[in-house]
Amino acid sequence: MNTIELKETISALLAEGKGILAMDESNPTCDKRFAQNGIPQTEEARRSYRELILTTPGLNEFISGAILYDETIHQSAANGQSFINLLHAAGIVPGIKVDMGAKDLAGHPNEKITEGLDGLEARLSQYAQLGARFAKWRAVITIGDNIPSVGCIQANAHALARYAALCQQAGIVPIVEPEVLMDGVHSLEKCLVVTQDVLRVVFAQLNEQGVALEYMILKPNMVLPGIKSLKQGSINEVAEATINCFLRTVPAAVPGIAFLSGGQPYELASARLNAMNLKYLNRLPWALTFSFSRAIQQPALEIWKGLEENKSAAQQSLYHRARCSSAARLGLYNASLEKDFSLV
Repeated sequence: MNTIELKETISALLAEGKGILAMDESNPTCDKRFAQNGIPQTEEARRSYRELILTTPGLNEFISGAILYDETIHQSAANGQSFINLLHAAGIVPGIKVDMGAKDLAGHPNEKITEGLDGLEARLSQYAQLGARFAKWRAVITIGDNIPSVGCIQANAHALARYAALCQQAGIVPIVEPEVLMDGVHSLEKCLVVTQDVLRVVFAQLNEQGVALEYMILKPNMVLPGIKSLKQGSINEVAEATINCFLRTVPAAVPGIAFLSGGQPYELASARLNAMNLKYLNRLPWALTFSFSRAIQQPALEIWKGLEENKSAAQQSLYHRARCSSAARLGLYNASLEKDFSLV
């Protein structure tokens, strides 16, 4: 394990006021979002969209790292410059999604297991040669009738830990993402209990697999009521529940927590992260940052619609959402920042 390189990558990813852009949607997921916006579902359309993101002027003011998909890490801009070199030139750390997606978990109806450990060691070596310095693996946990089961939590936690150990062995920082989904009707209190249970098992597995906690980043969900719950918690209630959850479960050795947005409305994702940093900034053992996907990209995608003439306006929107996310990391986000944005 090259601890010097791992430490340098961690420091770059957790740079003050910056966060990680998750642009690692699988081809089917990307195509689904394209279809919703009337965009052709082709490799060239996906390449053009990723180029739009990576060439957004000033993106590096707020973004420290970008998580790519396998297709994306091999692609280049229209001028022939590889996306990896674009990121390097902007001072943004390249990362890569390495899991193969969530599949049905045998013997556990309505639950998933993330696959991709087979051949992972070789793939990590290849990605490192391409320039990736960190990686991501996502596990999904569903709250429902009699789920999540202990078996589902343990299976996913073990896979996350094996992945993280292989990453560190390859000199790549692992982002460990156990996501308790916000789908459903569950309460905020139920999400708190489940998220605590999941994180306790995840960190037990990480320790058993010899993962060095100081050279990883946790990418969890915020503690939220189900999207269909009749009682939605306030911004401060979500912030307090989330922080209490982490204080009970996340070791101080972990340098940073980078929240996923998980389909939250983008303004709420910023407001909730802001509330945590506003109240707890400099009082916690770990940095609280973001690793948003839709909360940064979605407005830009809806503006772009696959049309070259909309590219500049879409990039302005992307820049704005990255700026809002950065402000939330610093505890400086407010409604006036949203009003400060206008397309030209």
